[in-house]
Amino acid sequence: MQFKLIFCLLLTLNLLILSGCQNTSKNSDTIELTLWHGINPPPNRDVFQTLTDKFNKTHPHIQVKPIYIGQPDQQMPKILTAIVGNAPPDLLWNVPTIGGKLAELNAIQPLEEWLDKSPRKAEIYPALFESMELDGHIWSVPLATNNAAIFYRPSLFKAAGITEVPQNWAQLKQAARSLTRDTNGDGRPDQHGIVLSLGKGEWTVFTWLPLMFSAGGDFKAETTKSSVPQIDSPGSLAALELWQDLLTEGSAILSAPERGYELDNFIAGKVAMQITGPWTLAQLQQSPIDYAVMPIPILKRRAAVVGGENLFLMKTSPEREKAALEFLEYVVGEEFQTAWALGTGYLPINLKSRQSQTYQNFVEKTPVLKVFLEQMNWARSRPIISGYSRLSENAGRAIEATLLGRNPQDALKEAQDRLTLTLDIAK
Repeated sequence: MQFKLIFCLLLTLNLLILSGCQNTSKNSDTIELTLWHGINPPPNRDVFQTLTDKFNKTHPHIQVKPIYIGQPDQQMPKILTAIVGNAPPDLLWNVPTIGGKLAELNAIQPLEEWLDKSPRKAEIYPALFESMELDGHIWSVPLATNNAAIFYRPSLFKAAGITEVPQNWAQLKQAARSLTRDTNGDGRPDQHGIVLSLGKGEWTVFTWLPLMFSAGGDFKAETTKSSVPQIDSPGSLAALELWQDLLTEGSAILSAPERGYELDNFIAGKVAMQITGPWTLAQLQQSPIDYAVMPIPILKRRAAVVGGENLFLMKTSPEREKAALEFLEYVVGEEFQTAWALGTGYLPINLKSRQSQTYQNFVEKTPVLKVFLEQMNWARSRPIISGYSRLSENAGRAIEATLLGRNPQDALKEAQDRLTLTLDIAK
């Protein structure tokens, strides 16, 4: 009884706080909209605020207020509390993979009717629609996009006698061996070929998925009669065995747990290769090091995974939703997308923006972007099914277990069994 009372008090407090985040109009002619987001690093947040301020100045009847509420993995409790308490924001920034869950909760508005009438639909990069669509509806629009490739240190490649970047997995393994060296003569390697992301979180899954896709893997259900996504595919096994081989051969090191995005060892020259994306360019440009980018090496096919975040239109009222759609029209447009790409390093989601002379000049000055732009031609999105969080969690557990010494086949089977059980219970 005491526990229930405490829970109710906490829920009430949360709802009061969330309600306080909802802006009321200053006058009857102005609609103030709240937009929850987790944009990082802070300089990117400043770019978004500047662009939002520009919209507000040109749309005096609509005022959008961005509110930072933490990183995507910290947001769901707040989002669910807001939905239950009927106090959602007007717009939500988050990864597209939560679309299935929000649609299941009847918390977001489908966008296909608006988008079909908008000239913006033809301007959105085609590869991104996979991250927007589920069950015949469009549930979100992309604010920004990216993908991951392999950053490498050309000077370390030259010192190791490597004259060409790896094109396939066998060449990747050979390069990693050659780049693993004892540079200080103490009998132990102090430079390794590549760093692998240790952990079971979404970052680890995101950096591993391109290899799974390249090996022919997929998350589709094993049979047409099954609704459970398949983790333990031959492609998944091949990708896990690649990471296991790199570790066993001593040519890879592991990141700190759940911190595979950190670049410290790469910048320090302790590793020569790292899987990451164009959002790191600002940090690398501030470092006095050489760097370049190569596409994800191939096993069976070229592969990349779409990253970035989308905007969701939450269910509020017809008047507020109509105003929010005006902001979405602005965000996916050429002007916003060009300014956002130049200010953050993200890739523009708008084809006109990508083809503009302004952006092309930027790419010429930042040539590593060409790899990420090219990879968008075959990039795949992560599924936006309702159970994606469970799918990702169990794939992550299999990756982490393998990196810590578990047999990858056993790790995948256990992950598949656990996923099937949790999804069956959820039904």
